[in-house]
Amino acid sequence: MSEAVDTVKGMTTTLRRADARRIALAAQGFSRPRPETVGTRQITATLTRMRILQIDSVNVFSRSHYMPLFARLGAYDTSLLDALAFSRRPRWVESWAHVASLVPADDWPLLQFRRDDLRRKYGDDDWAQAHRPLLQWLRDELAERGPLRPAEIDHDARSGSRGSWWGWDDVKNGLERLWLFGEVAIAGRRGFERRYALASDVLPPSVLETAVPRQDAITELVRRAARAYGVATAADLADYWRIRDRPAVLAAIRDLVDTGELQQVEVEGWSVAGRPAKAWLHRDAARPRRVDAAALLTPFDPLVWFRNRAERLFDFDYRIEIYTPAPQRRFGYYSLPVLVGDDVVGRLDLKADRAGSALRVQSAWWEHGAPADAAERVTAELRTAARWQGLERVTVARWGDASDAIAGALSAARHEHPDGRSN
Repeated sequence: MSEAVDTVKGMTTTLRRADARRIALAAQGFSRPRPETVGTRQITATLTRMRILQIDSVNVFSRSHYMPLFARLGAYDTSLLDALAFSRRPRWVESWAHVASLVPADDWPLLQFRRDDLRRKYGDDDWAQAHRPLLQWLRDELAERGPLRPAEIDHDARSGSRGSWWGWDDVKNGLERLWLFGEVAIAGRRGFERRYALASDVLPPSVLETAVPRQDAITELVRRAARAYGVATAADLADYWRIRDRPAVLAAIRDLVDTGELQQVEVEGWSVAGRPAKAWLHRDAARPRRVDAAALLTPFDPLVWFRNRAERLFDFDYRIEIYTPAPQRRFGYYSLPVLVGDDVVGRLDLKADRAGSALRVQSAWWEHGAPADAAERVTAELRTAARWQGLERVTVARWGDASDAIAGALSAARHEHPDGRSN
């Protein structure tokens, strides 16, 4: 047993903050060296560790669901993930899990309670009542024609009528609702556009016919979150799958403590309303004395996607600034947290300029405690990121307190920030 914990009468009671951070990094796969080659086996093993990939449409550098694998494995062929997730019979399927996400197809039954909740919320509201003929028509179209993109569906509802839900037209709105309810599944994408199909055309009968009681499903999801996090609060465990039913989450934690899978601990510096926060350590959590990783993280990486947890682990305060007016942005349009060693030490706003074959560092910032070799470690990641994206060079703007150091370590050309920002 490592010295990450203090033990009193055989029970772990206190976990030092630095060790909690390393436990969390190890649980997410950052304590392992990157493989020399990355194939389907390595991708599947990494996905299995996380259990989930959040999907996001922003593509200024790379789509978000590709980036957690890059952070853990280095440069890899994204078509390997596409084959697992966006084929007609995917092994990983899109579901409303931690918002829109990829999860193992076999986990579909564990999220049925979520689909039931969404049906209660949206299945009989004013829109649904007004568009029942359209919803049935969509079911019939998919049954007759198989997987379809919204653009391939012709109907009077597409003639100019637009629904208020998410601003999509009525056909898209209807398809999305049927997907949320589980009647429809995603049978691949063309670019980023979904192809919708009846769930029975995408998922095997063994998955669709499996029923898991609500509390059993939540307990299993909490178990998986606890394993993926290593050490976590109840709020952390609930957020992994965005479970709003706090009593059910707490009941799951009690069951997992009773079976010995979780052990209650206190983590130095973790508090709620001035009192030590309750946390739980998974019995199989690795407790490394040292983690020496380097990675560029999407804001939607499980390591940092829950902002309260990121603050507790790394003292890292992150807000996405996509929707912030440009003059008011502190760090950039879509800055990526930067992991070096066992800490988040900076953030980079990256843009893939494909026409110019350049990776543009639009801004670069240090956080507290950046080590002396941070610039060199970050530049190595930037070179790898450029190769991964098929870009020939890296250029650096003059905005941010890390920009000069990173440009110098890269011996990189400088470019003007599109908003004219500079130090």
